[in-house]
Amino acid sequence: MTDASVDPSTLKPWQWPEDHWRRRVAKVRAGRSLAPAWPDGKRCAVALSFDVDHETNELRDGGKSLGRLSWGQYGHRQGMPRILALLAAHDVPASFYVPAVVAMLYPDEQRAVVAAGHEIGIHGWIHELNSILPAEAERDLMLRSADALERITGTRPVGLRTPSWDYSDATLAIIREMGLLYDSSLMADDTCYELMEDGAPTGIVEVPVEWIRDDAPYFMMSRFEGLRPHIGPEDVLAIFMREFEGAYREGGLFQLTMHPHIIGYRSRLWIVEELIRAAKAKGDVWFATHADIAAHAATALRA
Repeated sequence: MTDASVDPSTLKPWQWPEDHWRRRVAKVRAGRSLAPAWPDGKRCAVALSFDVDHETNELRDGGKSLGRLSWGQYGHRQGMPRILALLAAHDVPASFYVPAVVAMLYPDEQRAVVAAGHEIGIHGWIHELNSILPAEAERDLMLRSADALERITGTRPVGLRTPSWDYSDATLAIIREMGLLYDSSLMADDTCYELMEDGAPTGIVEVPVEWIRDDAPYFMMSRFEGLRPHIGPEDVLAIFMREFEGAYREGGLFQLTMHPHIIGYRSRLWIVEELIRAAKAKGDVWFATHADIAAHAATALRA
């Protein structure tokens, strides 16, 4: 037994009283599943997304590596033009999550994204980690990020993907304060669900992500760590394809996260094209932005 007067923060997790670990689990939780029938009789939905990090991965860590800054610039110079051209060729919409610093470095790039009919969502200020920020700093950066994206693109973002999918105890409260439609940073399901905070429904839609459906774990590279691309593009396509086929079989959602400085190489971008072709060959797949997916899922909240 643990003395109820003891501050749980001074205890080891195995010493926590039951009410404390239950509160911890309930802080941000998946609520009811939001899976109404897809529009126009479609069997499956495909939501492609790109986290346009560019130089901010390195800037967040101090900006000391000029080599890694150049890697980020590749995402702008080559990755984004190839991605936008591929999406245009197949007439497929996508969602792009953009740190405010990236939008300020490359405003014309973000305007081109919106002009092509794609969505731009919030992705932090400089790809900061929310879990190590004071709550007031996280709130300030999120508000400033939304303002910067709106100023540059002319469109106010309705969704958030936290940098590195990193959540603090304050993140969901800030999302609610900002009146956002959805979040896309958490992993409690394969399909959309309503977010719960401290046991109460929030009305916020989660469009869930997963590392399995992300290019970074397969292709990231670091010269000074044991981080190396460990499987080939054909194997990554096979994993993504199995995820898509499973979503199609279940009548669910296939969501994919990619990065221009990772997927945008000539030897890798064909993976996206093969997925698009396979999905289109089904004849009854809905390609949609995350905002459109979330808006459709939100209809279940009013049912």
